[in-house]
Order: sequence, then C-alpha cells, then structure tokens
Amino acid sequence: MADLLTGLLICLMAVQSIQHEGKITRIKSNDTGVIPKSFRATLHKPNRTRKLFDPSTEPCLTVSPEDPVAAYTTGVLSTRVIPSSYILAMLVGIPSNAYILAFLRLRTKPLPTIVLYLNLALSDLLLLLSLALRVHYHLNGNNWIFGEISCRLITALFYGNVYSSAQTIACISLKRYLAVVWPFLYRRLAKSTLAVWSCLVVWFLYGAAIVPELLVRQSYQVKQLGVTTCHDVLPLDEKSHSPLVPYRMMLVCLGFIVPFLICVFAHVAVVYHLGQSCCDWKPFIRVSTLVFIIFVVCFLPSGILHIAHYIRLFTSGDDRLYGYYRVAVCLCCFHSCLDPFLCMLLSKMASSELQFVSLRGMPKRPTSMI
Repeated sequence: MADLLTGLLICLMAVQSIQHEGKITRIKSNDTGVIPKSFRATLHKPNRTRKLFDPSTEPCLTVSPEDPVAAYTTGVLSTRVIPSSYILAMLVGIPSNAYILAFLRLRTKPLPTIVLYLNLALSDLLLLLSLALRVHYHLNGNNWIFGEISCRLITALFYGNVYSSAQTIACISLKRYLAVVWPFLYRRLAKSTLAVWSCLVVWFLYGAAIVPELLVRQSYQVKQLGVTTCHDVLPLDEKSHSPLVPYRMMLVCLGFIVPFLICVFAHVAVVYHLGQSCCDWKPFIRVSTLVFIIFVVCFLPSGILHIAHYIRLFTSGDDRLYGYYRVAVCLCCFHSCLDPFLCMLLSKMASSELQFVSLRGMPKRPTSMI
C-alpha cells in the first residue's frame, strides 16, 4: 500500500513538471512580505460597492500568461487528476467512515479508544465531505460559481480537518506508547478523561485553524484566464493577508510537525519495547509499522512541500511549489479514506491474548494498546 501511494505521488508530480516546462518565471519578492500559501497576483479593485454573492462585482486579479498559475489553472493536473483523486477518496472514505461512526457508537468499551476513534472518523468524514464542491470547481476549469461565503467555508473545513486528523492520530500513537512503555502509569491514569480532553484540544486547534480562512477573502476573478478561483490565487500585496503569514506557519508546526514527531517517537519506542519482549509480538509490530508507513507517506510530502513553499515564496517570491503542494494534499485525503480500515486492523490485533512482558522479564497484565 505504501509503495502504491508513493508511486501515485511520483506520477502526479511528473505531470506537474511537464505542465511547467518552458513556462517558469522568477517572481520578485514583494516588499510587504505577505506570504499566503497560494499563487501570487496583482489586485484590481472595482470602484463600485462589492457584493458578496455577485460575481460581477468581485475584485479582479491580473496574472502573467507565463506565470505558473496559468499552467496550473488550465492544465490537466488541476482539472482532471486532482478531482479524480478526490472522487476516489470520497467513494471509499465517506461510506467507510460513516460505518465506523455507527459501529463505534454502539460500543461502550474501551471508552478512551472509542472516543479517539470517533473523533478521527468524524474529522475524516468532514474532510471528505468538503471535497464535493472542490471536485466541481476543478472539473469546471478551476472556476468557482458558488460564491465567496461557500469558498471560505470549504477552504476552512478542508485545511482544518487535515490538521485535526493528524493531531488525532498523534493522540492515538501517544496513548499506545503509554500503554506499552509505561503500563503501570497507564493503568493509574484517568484514561477516559484524558481522551475527552485530548479531543477538546484537537477541536480547539481546529477552530483556530479555520478562523483565518473565514476572515480573509478567498475567491477572485482572474481576467486573463476568465475564471473565478477559490483560494488558489490570492493578492499578496493586500494588508488583510499579512496576519496569515505567522499564523499559518504556527499551524504547520502544531498541525503537522508536532504530530509527526510524536508519531515517530511513539512508533520507534513501541516497536523497540515489543521487540525486547519474551512474547511474539511480530504480527502487531508488522501492522503497526504498516500504519506508520502509510501515515508518513500520506502526510510527510504535503508537510515538507508546505514549508518549502513558504520558504521559497518568502526568500525569492517563487510560487511554483504550490502546484506540487496541491498534489501532495491528495495523499492526505487518501489517508482519511484508509483510516477506518487501519483502525479495524489495529483493533483486531490489540484484542489478541498475547501479553506484553517488560525488559526485566516480569509479566504484566495485558493492557489495551490502541
């Protein structure tokens, strides 16, 4: 599965490279230092009063035909490949996450595990549902017809739930780490209370992630291309966008870097301690490693490209990495549709009758590791 997702990412990035060949230009950095995670453009405001739902009164953006935004907006990558990936993720992920929500709702034990898995399934389901209008947007030639309010809402839901999914997975990994490495401490903890508070913190960060997207205009007309883009092209000279720079960088750290480091540490520690056990934990180690690899393959490319996009845009004004970033985000959607199957697999492995034995060879009572 990891090889399949890696191959898909390489193929999508190759398509993006072909689209940009011969059309790459270097854009000078702007003195304002405004760095949204989108293509840059010049804003032309209308003289009349702007109405939120009237496309004819929307502010217009001007881009050069040689800019990467033109190749991305009209290319097969954004109009065919990306929406096809979204459709596939929705077809698999929406029914599977809905099933997990219904299945876990009927269970009562173990409560901490159920709370975390319900939170993950809900976050994944909201993420996949937010793709519906974006599929129409991409298939319609990257032309947004649903108005500014819906553009802000869909953009906020999309990025908020991407961060929320990664943070919930980190909470599950940390819970598994405590159960395996510190089993006595884990049994003394108020696990249900900690699980509920973990979910509350995740949703607090979710709200913090979506507020900036809801406050800033996301849809703009692009004169040369004859389309109204949603989030993909933003005026970097506008002062209204400048607060997003430190805010989004903070969200990258809290929404990706911190959860990723927690997952790496927890997985390495769990595998090491289980490997030193007198019992045969190889089946669980293999399944846990598979889950970890899929997490890395799905989230690491988007996190790296997101950070690299900010750095290049800040240092040289070069926004060419944004197209690659949008491709990598597709892998996050695939992870959301795979989560239900991975949760069921891990739950089955955790219910085995094998007991974890400490490094000193003293048997301990079996604990839930999920």
